[in-house]
Amino acid sequence: MDNRHLERIKIVQNLFSASFEELQNNQLHENNELTRDILANSTRIDEIITASAPKYPVNRIAKADLAILRLAIYELIIKPVEPYKVVINEAVELAKEFAGERSYAFVNAVLGSVVTNYIEKHE
Repeated sequence: MDNRHLERIKIVQNLFSASFEELQNNQLHENNELTRDILANSTRIDEIITASAPKYPVNRIAKADLAILRLAIYELIIKPVEPYKVVINEAVELAKEFAGERSYAFVNAVLGSVVTNYIEKHE
């Protein structure tokens, strides 16, 4: 696996852990700066998730799916570096590795909506 994928795995694990309890900044594990930045932007990110998946309230989305979506939306909207197709592909791969059996389809659909509603409209 490439280093960027391994880094994303660690971030998803941190976000997943943070979703179970309120962690203090110094309790976050590796990649803590990026994880803290994602958590600091979680209100905005969750608003984007809500708009992109209106039938699925954020508090009802599986925690693994939510962690993957938060990372991907952060990479798509807050700090875009990679092309959106790369970000979506990585998110789908993470969902296949760590989330439910059909989570990859849900993640792909939500991120497709994000691209349509937030990225393509601004290009």
